[in-house]
Amino acid sequence: MENKTASHKSKVLSILSKAYPDKTTTGLKFKTPFQLLVATMLSAQSTDKQVNSITEKLFGHYNKPEDFALLEPEELEPFIKGCGLYRNKSRNIIKTSAILVNNYESQVPNSFEELTNLPGVGRKTANVVLNIAFGLPTMPVDTHVFRVSRRLGLAYGKTPEQVERELLKIVPPGQRGNFHHRLIEHGRTTCRARKPLCEKCVFGECCPSRKRNNRDLQL
Repeated sequence: MENKTASHKSKVLSILSKAYPDKTTTGLKFKTPFQLLVATMLSAQSTDKQVNSITEKLFGHYNKPEDFALLEPEELEPFIKGCGLYRNKSRNIIKTSAILVNNYESQVPNSFEELTNLPGVGRKTANVVLNIAFGLPTMPVDTHVFRVSRRLGLAYGKTPEQVERELLKIVPPGQRGNFHHRLIEHGRTTCRARKPLCEKCVFGECCPSRKRNNRDLQL
């Protein structure tokens, strides 16, 4: 049984890499680790397209921690109003920027503990920054990765952190970033939260969720 499970997971990883060979990096646009941090903080409950539209204008006015640290939330809010929870995000970005200026010489730290101690920076955001900006073999788990990895039988955890731990065991360190982006693409285009396009799915019968009814697919 254990060998069968390992074989299934290996097959899924292989199909994923062949189906989305070009999906190897984030869709967020940024030039510095700090800009990536801000963009990722903004991306919660927003699409990459929305965030890129916002940051294109935002980073034209403010693009360093020193710029944001001097702002009041009311000054930042109009720039990011197009994304969800913009008031909370505005406060957190300003607080985080001030901490970076005062404690880190305006540099983004490259440790998980330090990043997650910053206001508004959760586990997923920290792992994204560490993986993309610093090349560390982290495993970011957003809503797409959480949902699709469970549907495909790659993980069974009930929380993002549990799923992260499971995926770290099966995805080789050098492939984790690519895996993350490819699974996101599959979740956006095919394995959608509602009404997944199973008839068009590249995984076919090797997906354990394909045989379930629509109610069970709402994982």
